[in-house]
Amino acid sequence: MTNTEIAKILEEISEYLDVSNDGFRSRAYGRAAATIASLDREATDIYREEGQKGLESIPSIGSGIAEKIEELVTTGSLHYLDELKTKLPVNVQELTAIEGVGPKTIKTLYTQLHIKTRDDLEKAAASGSLRALPHFGEKTERKILKSIEFLKQSKGRFLLGDILPIASKIEVRLKKIPGVRHVAIAGSLRRRQETIGDIDIVASSKEPQKMIDAFISFPEVVHIYGSGATKANVRLSLGIDADLRVVHDKEYGAALLYFTGDKQHNIELRKIAIEKGWKLSEYGLFKGNKLLAGATEEEVYHKLGLEWMPPEIRTVSGEIEAAMEKRIPRLIPYGSIKGDLQVQTSWTDGTASIEAMTDAALAHGLSYIAITDHTKSLTVARGLDEKGLARQAREIDALNKKFLKKKFRILKSAEVNILKDGKLDIADTALKKLDLVGVSVHSHFGMSEEEMTARIITALKHPLVNILFHPTGRLIKKREPYKVDILKVIKAAKHYGVALEVNAYPDRLDLKDTHIRLAIEHGVKLVVDTDAHAPEHGKFLDLGVAQVRRGWGSKTDVLNTQSVSDLLKEIKRIKNSARRMPTGTEC
Repeated sequence: MTNTEIAKILEEISEYLDVSNDGFRSRAYGRAAATIASLDREATDIYREEGQKGLESIPSIGSGIAEKIEELVTTGSLHYLDELKTKLPVNVQELTAIEGVGPKTIKTLYTQLHIKTRDDLEKAAASGSLRALPHFGEKTERKILKSIEFLKQSKGRFLLGDILPIASKIEVRLKKIPGVRHVAIAGSLRRRQETIGDIDIVASSKEPQKMIDAFISFPEVVHIYGSGATKANVRLSLGIDADLRVVHDKEYGAALLYFTGDKQHNIELRKIAIEKGWKLSEYGLFKGNKLLAGATEEEVYHKLGLEWMPPEIRTVSGEIEAAMEKRIPRLIPYGSIKGDLQVQTSWTDGTASIEAMTDAALAHGLSYIAITDHTKSLTVARGLDEKGLARQAREIDALNKKFLKKKFRILKSAEVNILKDGKLDIADTALKKLDLVGVSVHSHFGMSEEEMTARIITALKHPLVNILFHPTGRLIKKREPYKVDILKVIKAAKHYGVALEVNAYPDRLDLKDTHIRLAIEHGVKLVVDTDAHAPEHGKFLDLGVAQVRRGWGSKTDVLNTQSVSDLLKEIKRIKNSARRMPTGTEC
């Protein structure tokens, strides 16, 4: 079993326990799932080499959960999960994916209407049966039906953050096969699209059959659709298909280019080739039967009169014209982020202490973090009030003294809730004591576009606000963004000196690429954050960097590529410059 599969089972147990009102054990399994999903080593390998004690050495894995993982990796099943499903015969994962359906709702739906699956719920909502339940009504039914329809449309796609680690491990394994010259992940995964349909791999090898045979025997492979001397198509255990294409060295660049760019990008390249009297395919650039270029992507692009361009922007978004004019931007490099400005801890809904999150940030190569626990109106996350923020500040002061030798700084901050009228739920006297203030929307997602836009802009006007977190509120494959005029928000952010967050959490990636590009065009600064709720979440940062790259962003567009001292100076400068802007220019 892969880490992803084990983590999904542990998360499923967490959800069943949550429905059963066993919050303590639910959180324990949730933390364990997050830890396993983020491991650099396979839990199966750890068990094979070190036994159950090796599993217990993993953070958040106690002896009881280690026994469950042992059973999973040795038998492929888990009796405890079967017991939970017998006691509560409900498809919890299917139902919790629906917006507005939480553990308490699931239990009510099952006990009152015997609803077990998404299909059951859809039928009940469509027939009007839900409105008879306490706290339900026509509005709730419509919301559930809309969410179910959204989920249907998202079916068959996988989150980038779920697939990238698996594909990377396969890529590393393929490179170790004797005779292999080149291996690269291609397709939407190489372009770092938000969701992935399948995994495309391009390689060159002196012994292609040996490579194909190894690929189809990998432990992740559960079904082989077909394999030949130079290609194979399989289904992986996670449910996603993977294709391997092995070519000659002289064809490798052309094949990688062909299987990377989106369909329209490739069409435009072929048009350029045709205009020159040539032909471009996955085998190379040809004049008649003569191969003009093909060994590398660079030589194919250059022969066509184009600059090489990063995979993330090969989406016919102006990159062809920019490449012709030799003005492809220098995109922000991966690994550029020096500090994470949205980190939750066990003070609210995070799984670990401030010190543990700091240790994790150090391990991920960062030099600062901002602690942004939720504020008081978000009761579901045990949000902090003014006194709570003051207590937390004292702990941060003590920890900063401890981490001074490591040249690491913990910033005092908060994820302040934007109320329905746009006001903030924490007094200014408390906000003034923070190093920076982030704000976000967590409720009343059904407001009209005009109302939501006005609400957010009202919050941005607050003189102490520095960052707008996850600006559109979307959850990929689960919840659509709330209705908001993003251009007006971007203009207001510029006018009031507020940075916009690119949230790197895998199911958020908010802002989206087109909004990032729009923000950059209007001179709005960005920050890339993980929205970490556990120590392992620090690895998400480069998903946010990928998002900025897809939005044509450079290192200078992102504030937290700077040192902590330069960051704080720049945030102050932006706010002071905004105060001098003439009125009436925010929209």
